[in-house]
Amino acid sequence: MKLTFKLLFVAILFSGFNGNAQDKKVKIKTIAFYNLENLFDTINDPTKADEKSPMMDIKKNRSKIYKKKVSNMARVLSEIGTNKKYSIKDSPAIIGVAEIENKQVLVDVINDPQLKDKDYGIIHFDSPDGRGIDVALLYRKKFFKPTDYSKHELLIYDDDSRERVFTRDQLLVTGMLDGDKIHVIVNHWPSRRGGEARSRPKRVAAAQLNKKIIDSIHAKEPYAKIISMGDLNDNPNNHSITKVLKAKDEKEKVKLKGIFNPMMKMFKKGLGSNAYRDSWSLFDQIMVTEGLINKKYEGYRFWKAGIYNESYLSNKKGRYKGYPLRSFVGATFTDGFSDHFPVYTYLVKEIE
Repeated sequence: MKLTFKLLFVAILFSGFNGNAQDKKVKIKTIAFYNLENLFDTINDPTKADEKSPMMDIKKNRSKIYKKKVSNMARVLSEIGTNKKYSIKDSPAIIGVAEIENKQVLVDVINDPQLKDKDYGIIHFDSPDGRGIDVALLYRKKFFKPTDYSKHELLIYDDDSRERVFTRDQLLVTGMLDGDKIHVIVNHWPSRRGGEARSRPKRVAAAQLNKKIIDSIHAKEPYAKIISMGDLNDNPNNHSITKVLKAKDEKEKVKLKGIFNPMMKMFKKGLGSNAYRDSWSLFDQIMVTEGLINKKYEGYRFWKAGIYNESYLSNKKGRYKGYPLRSFVGATFTDGFSDHFPVYTYLVKEIE
């Protein structure tokens, strides 16, 4: 269903449009990211270390549990960003995902009854990651038409052995969103294993690669509309974001070819997408370039961002009350969802 409507809030939010804002119609599209927490199939792949995944540790009813995990993921993906207040009922137009084993698990997800009628397409490459996990992009075929896509390898090395650390590629997809050219980068940066400080150079390298991709687009298209999303394993105030990407927390501070990070204000308020040892982090982020926030440009523009932390995605009691309700605890399937909350942003476009 196309989200086209007249609402009073349009007058307040889009005062930059000419004319009487109350008479304007807008389309809203949700762009989302979700770490699917070890979405592995039930088959041992001898070319990957997938035997270390929680799914492969399960000895009984593995196929049944896999189907339930797929169903749980489909439910969340179908609901990210829905909002009664703004009459947003449709599933996201574009979704970046992480921690998936292969393309087939996503085929199973988009063919689940909760998503099948949404007609999602998949863009995926196998990454060299040591755990066998990848990133990918899902897109509603009626809204987004991919025109180009590529993977970008991250070369990082162990501090001690100087051997290469195999990790996720960064996925770049370019396409037309209702006629607007949009570039989307999906990330899953190196973890904090071994400690934040010791592992920091790996994420700095990931940020440098991300910046290189963004700069290469801007070299050809200074006003490009670029969205960089993912599980960054860093918070919005970390060096990789503020110093390497030079992302700003205020739209007014963003210059031509600059980057705006709407997640910073949420983080400063104590909000997070994942929790560990009684501390919240906002590792899951969606950032946009100046092309999506400048009122002078036509087409889709950034409106607002959020964390999709509906109550059913959280633990209801116990030590981890309020934490994301993860799918696996060791070799036990909890019938949960993920150890991360999804994040999303709304793009809006005026209709003539």
